[in-house]
Amino acid sequence: MSKTILITGASGLIGQSLTKLLIEKEYIVHQLSRDVSKANNHVKIFKWDVSRMEIDKNCLKNVDTIINLAGEGIADKVWTQKRKQQIIKSRTGAINLLHDALKDNPNHNVKTFISSSAIGHYGHRNNEILTEDSEPGTDFLANTCLAWERAADKMENIGLRLVIFRTGVVLSKYGGALPQLAKPINFGLGSALGSGKQWVPWIHIDDTINMFLYALEHENIYGVYNMSSPFPVTNKELTKAVALQLHKPLWAPKVPEFLLRIILGEMSRVVLNSNRTTADKIIESGYRFKFPKLEQALNNIYA
Repeated sequence: MSKTILITGASGLIGQSLTKLLIEKEYIVHQLSRDVSKANNHVKIFKWDVSRMEIDKNCLKNVDTIINLAGEGIADKVWTQKRKQQIIKSRTGAINLLHDALKDNPNHNVKTFISSSAIGHYGHRNNEILTEDSEPGTDFLANTCLAWERAADKMENIGLRLVIFRTGVVLSKYGGALPQLAKPINFGLGSALGSGKQWVPWIHIDDTINMFLYALEHENIYGVYNMSSPFPVTNKELTKAVALQLHKPLWAPKVPEFLLRIILGEMSRVVLNSNRTTADKIIESGYRFKFPKLEQALNNIYA
């Protein structure tokens, strides 16, 4: 009998691709959403509303694994105090809601909880090589990730196998950071941001969803893992590589850091933080990257 997987945040870039992969692998997929009208023959959608802490507990029926991708977009809106609270609550609230639903249903079959976090956990670290044991940062992104992961820790306390992926910059032409980076390059206006020396922990969308599948299918996987390529690049190197793929010149000067701070305020940390992550832990577990190097990844995306 096929395992049943419950996904939150399934309408996002990762969630859509992961749902498709799981269906191809003949898993039964349940999703949680505020809009249940999108249900089809392949996916059963159950209603929830994190802001109101409401959930249809039937979503847990026969579920073996929960994959949690829920959370407001980090860079969707300006970081007012209210927006910051929404960003954190959308993550911690989603996990708390699932945790309470599991506690209220002691006969559930859930064995594994796999949750997103983010590389933002580390804050701005210049050239420091970052493992899963590196100290967290102190900025808003780091504090958000800390709250996110602490909420997920409660799943381990109720006996579930817990896996947390600190996701890097997911590369896909269908959404996320890459189309935003490529847009000015296509118009001949591409340039590095700030010094251009900040490290970007990128990962191809295929490796992203394959890593979730790997954690789902291998019970020896537990704890925290960096979800990023074994070969991070600098912002300047990433910009050059995309321009090369698009056959566009890079002539514009770097966008000064002070200007990004004026335009984006505190949210400039999203593009200015430097995170030189290592993928040694997931590789040592047996996972093999499909696209370990940036040129391979971009060749595939723009093929």
